[in-house]
Amino acid sequence: MSTRAMSGRLSSRNWFGKSAAGLVLGYGIAIACSGLIALAGPMADNGKMQFVMWMVPPVWCGVLGFCFLFRDGWRAWGWLGLANILLFGAFFAGRALLH
Repeated sequence: MSTRAMSGRLSSRNWFGKSAAGLVLGYGIAIACSGLIALAGPMADNGKMQFVMWMVPPVWCGVLGFCFLFRDGWRAWGWLGLANILLFGAFFAGRALLH
């Protein structure tokens, strides 16, 4: 098989770069998502605070599982980094508008 055909397939190579991106940047994505949910309404309700707190691990684990679908570690770092920038940008913009 040619190297061009092999480059488009998923493989177990670069697993360290993919998993490191999922661990580091996935945590940022989970925190930004919980922050956006926290901004979505009043925090006086204890149920909402519990939901915001407990949504971090499932989102983080979801990103960690998803990161292995990237072709290589560089793409994982790039796309997950872009997602972090967009989510934190939305969080800080929403925070500035509401406060």
